[in-house]
Amino acid sequence: MPARGVAETGRYPGGVTFPVVGMVGGGQLARMTHEAGIPLGLKFKLLSDTPQDSAAQVVGEVVIGDYRDLDTLRDFARGCDVITFDHEHVPTEHLRALEADGIPVRPGPDALVHAQDKGVMRERLTALGVPCPRHRIVEDPADVAAFAAEGATDGGDGFPVILKTVRGGYDGKGVWFVRGVEDAEEPFRAGVPVLAEEKVDFVRELAANVVRSPHGQAVAYPVVESRQVDGVCDTVIAPAPGLGEDLAGQAQELALRVAKELGVVGHLAVELFETPDGRILVNELAMRPHNSGHWTQDGAITSQFANHVRAVLDLPLGDPRPRAEWTVMVNVLGGDYPDMYSAYLHCMARDPQLKIHMYGKDVKPGRKVGHVNTYGDDLDEVLDRARHAAGYLRGTITE
Repeated sequence: MPARGVAETGRYPGGVTFPVVGMVGGGQLARMTHEAGIPLGLKFKLLSDTPQDSAAQVVGEVVIGDYRDLDTLRDFARGCDVITFDHEHVPTEHLRALEADGIPVRPGPDALVHAQDKGVMRERLTALGVPCPRHRIVEDPADVAAFAAEGATDGGDGFPVILKTVRGGYDGKGVWFVRGVEDAEEPFRAGVPVLAEEKVDFVRELAANVVRSPHGQAVAYPVVESRQVDGVCDTVIAPAPGLGEDLAGQAQELALRVAKELGVVGHLAVELFETPDGRILVNELAMRPHNSGHWTQDGAITSQFANHVRAVLDLPLGDPRPRAEWTVMVNVLGGDYPDMYSAYLHCMARDPQLKIHMYGKDVKPGRKVGHVNTYGDDLDEVLDRARHAAGYLRGTITE
């Protein structure tokens, strides 16, 4: 008889049966999720677009192929104990086919479609009574004008409004700030449905990150403040400064409820607007590790990446509590200074507690190529350290 928990044959030498996690998508989220699985002895198999992708540089078993091709997905899934993702773009029908083949897909297609399709997401959340901006699918620019007029006050025309393609957008792409009907042509050129939303008057953006396992265990991280620049996340502060316990608790409970009602397995990020009158509205959902949770790598007892891995394998979830009073994450964007490595000397010498996380990407202007985490007891100091490091790495700060 083999020893307890050890089968006679296994995928590892010597009969060790640690599971194989199949990750679709080769970006930085896959890279950092793989890193979190290494201490657990897990084996990762990656489906990547190119050998140069961020995760493909570090994962041992890499398959190069198109995630939009069902045969490629089926071949990739062979030998995997579970399939998960670093993006939401795999066709929903392909995921249903994998499930029909008996392959665990986490999050499953019934959940993931709410992160893939903004129209489906808004319809479902509204049915659940989750607070959302006023919205509806619009057919053409004239319909956009009609939608705007429905929310008009004080004799105005209701503009500006926000238009979003229901699928495919990220980091500000697929989103338009429309000031009048004459600006509403471009979103319809993509040939996919367009969602119109009211422009929310908000004081800041928040994010509630939770993780849920197949048997229903769930944990919630502290609610964070997320600051955007040109539609791209720039800075995350954990916990959100000045957020009252009641509203923070509402945001966590809302995220946990959404995860349960939608059947999410793995990490769920609920991006929120905080309004001037003290309410929260759901902006977006992401069912994967998320930029607003990168601070957890160094600032939480268990990172979002480690808990995502635990969840998709139905392992007990780890403690999400923070290690320090404040943790700040600032994204490192590509600029005009391509040799970031030479900047390490200054950054590390100036701040020995600084944590630098680079993605192995070519440096291009505006591209996310890494992030830095800082932590401590004084928020102003922690913010300054993070911003200085990110700016020095980018080349916008030179001393």
